Amino acid sequence: MREKKENIIISFLFFGVLVCFYSCASASGTRENRPYAYLTDDSRFFLLPPEEIDKPIDMAQQISASFDGGDYFLNAWVMADQKGMDMILLNELGVNMGELSYRDGAVSFSSLVFPNSLRPEYIIADFQLCFYKDTALRQALDKCGLSLESTMSGRRVYQKRKLILEIENTGRSVKFTNHLRGYTYTLEGDFGG
Repeated sequence: MREKKENIIISFLFFGVLVCFYSCASASGTRENRPYAYLTDDSRFFLLPPEEIDKPIDMAQQISASFDGGDYFLNAWVMADQKGMDMILLNELGVNMGELSYRDGAVSFSSLVFPNSLRPEYIIADFQLCFYKDTALRQALDKCGLSLESTMSGRRVYQKRKLILEIENTGRSVKFTNHLRGYTYTLEGDFGG
């Protein structure tokens, strides 16, 4: 009887090891369920966990953007810390245009103004490239075949030797330029603290 119990326990342990082995073998499938954004046509950047933020942010920001020959202006209230990120987008009159959230590994976005085709993961990826820790960004970018160069005044992201993203932080503004996709935006706020 004791030998039969030991065989059953060994069988369960063996089954448990097999389950763990196959779970690890399909870890890339699990990773693919995490939110991501393509920084290039073939570079998938998985969003970093909120704990990797450089320092908490809780402030109003003025956003000016240039894309496809047009200029756009928007205001936002951004709250981001180690627990997550929430962003409320407002027009120049203070009317709510949308709300974005990144918490517990999930992205949510609601808006009556912006099209459903807008992927909020791209907004969060740009935000992380501006405000998350160099070490975490460098590792995540390396995994998708890109490299990060950090300076006292900003960051640059390269695909091989080609500059694709450039971020300049003056303390009063952050300018994000996506050379590959052809857009630029500037965030104005108190980023020096």
